[in-house]
Formats: sequence, structure tokens, C-alpha cells
Amino acid sequence: MTTFPDMIVTMDKVSRDPDGTKFHWTLTGANTGRGGTGKRVRISGHELWQFNNAGLIDKSKGHFDSAEYERQLKHGVDG
Repeated sequence: MTTFPDMIVTMDKVSRDPDGTKFHWTLTGANTGRGGTGKRVRISGHELWQFNNAGLIDKSKGHFDSAEYERQLKHGVDG
């Protein structure tokens, strides 16, 4: 979170599929933390959740386009 001091993560939707529950999100912010590029990013992805019997998240695995994220770090969201 120190990489993006102004980070905002929004929930786009929550869906179910055979692998579990997907929390779809979008992260926006400027890479202005220590050693940052100063570029703004906007990247979307999802977390795949599996719940335990108590209804709590037991496993979470994140997914996003890492190549697009790296591109935005260098050139910004519109670059």
C-alpha cells in the first residue's frame, strides 16, 4: 500500500463459479511511494475465494494481467 498512497480498490462484482466465489476489483492510484515512477495505474482483476464451514475465507488467490500492470507502471494508464 505504500507503493500507491492514494490507492482506491473498488468492487466491480461478486460472482460464483465451480471453482469458488470471485471478487472482481479495480485498483486505481499513482505510483508515488518511495522509488515510484509517479505514473497512474488502473488495473482490474479478481480474487478467487474458497470458504470454510464457518463461512470465512479459507483460501484466496489473486489474478490480474501482470504485463499490463508493469506497462502502466512505466508509461501510465494512458501511455
